[in-house]
Amino acid sequence: MNKITLKHDPYNLIITGVGGQGNVLASRMVGDMLSRQGFDITIGETFGASQRGGSVMSHLRISSKGNLSPQIPMGRAHMVVSLEPVEALRVIKEYGNPKVKVITNMRPVRAMGVISGEEKYPSPETIIAWINKYAAAAWFLDTTETATRLGNPIFGNVMLVGALAGTGELDLDRETFEAVVKSRMPASKVQVNLEAFDAGGELIDA
Repeated sequence: MNKITLKHDPYNLIITGVGGQGNVLASRMVGDMLSRQGFDITIGETFGASQRGGSVMSHLRISSKGNLSPQIPMGRAHMVVSLEPVEALRVIKEYGNPKVKVITNMRPVRAMGVISGEEKYPSPETIIAWINKYAAAAWFLDTTETATRLGNPIFGNVMLVGALAGTGELDLDRETFEAVVKSRMPASKVQVNLEAFDAGGELIDA
């Protein structure tokens, strides 16, 4: 029996982004952390044209009652974590509900249609207004800038894991994160990942 309880059982978490941002690794880290606490984790993934910056979405279903279908039912997400702001909008359109919470990096990754001028990317103000309209709570972060200061913008995915921990929605403690990083990465990468995790939590606190 788990000593730690979930706010919802199952707890439905979606981590999304575009190809190359590292959201699959982030979902594996979160799943590993919660699995070490005794929860059953089911992960399902959908990939768009990831090599061209297409959508990549990971569904995590966290439960103390056994494994579940890897696909979160439409309109049943509890938390959406997005490495790209428009991807957050795509997800909450299908999986959101009046109680959903959202954490998103606000640095855009513009698709080829936007770059070529065929499509228009919404302004940050528009994105924030739309997400606030459909979410019960939302955090808008610039993890890319902070991650770049740590040496590589890819650390934005780890920062969002730290940000998720900072919300208190799930019990994602630093000690368990460190154990997961040590199991997945060489020793030389552990410290910078811990710094990224801490920085994500600090953005929530701020």
